[in-house]
Amino acid sequence: MSEDALFSLAGQVAVVIGGGGVLAGAMATGLAQAGADIAILDVFAEAAEARATAIAALGRQAIGVQCDATSKADLEKALDRVLQRFGHVDTLINAAGVNSATPFFEITEQEWQRILDINLKSVFLACQVFGKVMVDAGHGGSIINISSASSGPPLSKVFTYSVTKGGVNQITQFLARELAPYNVRVNAIRPGFFPAEQNRKILTEDRVASIMGHTPMKRFGESSELVGAAVYLASPRASSFVTGAIISVDGGYTAMSI
Repeated sequence: MSEDALFSLAGQVAVVIGGGGVLAGAMATGLAQAGADIAILDVFAEAAEARATAIAALGRQAIGVQCDATSKADLEKALDRVLQRFGHVDTLINAAGVNSATPFFEITEQEWQRILDINLKSVFLACQVFGKVMVDAGHGGSIINISSASSGPPLSKVFTYSVTKGGVNQITQFLARELAPYNVRVNAIRPGFFPAEQNRKILTEDRVASIMGHTPMKRFGESSELVGAAVYLASPRASSFVTGAIISVDGGYTAMSI
């Protein structure tokens, strides 16, 4: 099998939750470049539409759907839109996320719940809604969750975020076991430090120095550097025997101790 065939996503349909953002948008674009048609789901309608328009300009079919991923009803409506347009779903990327640097004793119940809902509840619900349609279709599929270097050991200053990403790892490995008989593979990408709007506010000079001291490659990641892992995990050929994996894309961060 040629390399192109191994990683081709021709005929595939990918749903990218949070696809209006920088990192998820780069992964969505990468899947489209590999041949997939794309549904961008995002709580911000304009961001979803803009990303879908950019992907359509590449020659792929793409739709933008406003969707609150913390609402099962919204996710089910989005699924109906996707099935009406494309007829099936092969890949789901769960990339909705929010962060906060609030000190532990100052975290309110409202902030705690908001971060849990966006980062963890959304993954749970989307796996139910889109995972079920993959199972029922009988053709297998790929669910790709977005973990974090903070998923364990947890990072300082992002308490609730770290808790949610540890939960994402648990969901990933639990569902990998549960859905394997249906050939629905469930994996996670564990990014290191990729500066985006949600984490720039905590990247002080001291924080950056600490990150670089713990990252062997001595730099931040670029959004395009997540694409290879996403295409690999979405491909029904390249990663056909891969499930329950949490793949680090972090410049060596998780390999570093002292």
